[in-house]
Amino acid sequence: MIRKRVMCITAIFSIMVLSKLQSKPQGTLFENPYKQVMLEHAARLKEELKPSADNNKLNVSSLTFANESVPTENVSVKSKLGKYLARLSFKKTGSHKMHKNADKYLPQIAKILESYGIPEDFKYIPIVESGLDASVSSHKGAGGYWQFMPATARLYGLKVNGKVDERKDFVKSTHAAARYIKDLYEQFGDWTLVAAAYNVGGGSLKASIRKQKNDNYYTMRLNGETASYVYKIISVKQVIENPEKYGYNI
Repeated sequence: MIRKRVMCITAIFSIMVLSKLQSKPQGTLFENPYKQVMLEHAARLKEELKPSADNNKLNVSSLTFANESVPTENVSVKSKLGKYLARLSFKKTGSHKMHKNADKYLPQIAKILESYGIPEDFKYIPIVESGLDASVSSHKGAGGYWQFMPATARLYGLKVNGKVDERKDFVKSTHAAARYIKDLYEQFGDWTLVAAAYNVGGGSLKASIRKQKNDNYYTMRLNGETASYVYKIISVKQVIENPEKYGYNI
């Protein structure tokens, strides 16, 4: 018993001595291998306790979409957001084009959406869909700022034929998108689900909800594009509203 106590006291004394040595360096670090180990361990602990860059960028206590809380306490949700936020950083894209287009178009989109009672965060959809470039079209036939399919565009009052394509008309297509979003809200009553439905279609999303008996977007099993869609919108919102945090000097 006495021997164990002596060994314990010796160990404590050794740690105190090494601590003193750390605060007052004497010669090369490699003169005492135990001291080097202690210093390396302390350095690792210091690094581990540092808040990560992603955590600084992602304010988990206040992140919202369309005035609805984003469940960033869920590890999977936080991880996905971190991935898309990183992809939108200046380090990855090396371009200010997204911010320039946002400055030009988003105020007008926000006004139109407000006139329909739609949350302002939906103004970020055309950035995700087309980068606010009217000339963009998909291999499936979607086109314009809001990437309407021809049939959906016509359903909501846009002319799409061999001579005219009003999907490329900024104001008209935004009003059509607002009407479509409003109709989706009448079906789902949840803005996050509305955003997902904008991507995958109302009928398809309803089928997934019935099949899974789950209407929580963040825990549903959806196709890859739709499963990432709301995360992309939220990430675009974060980068547009907080450009300096993501390397943009606006």
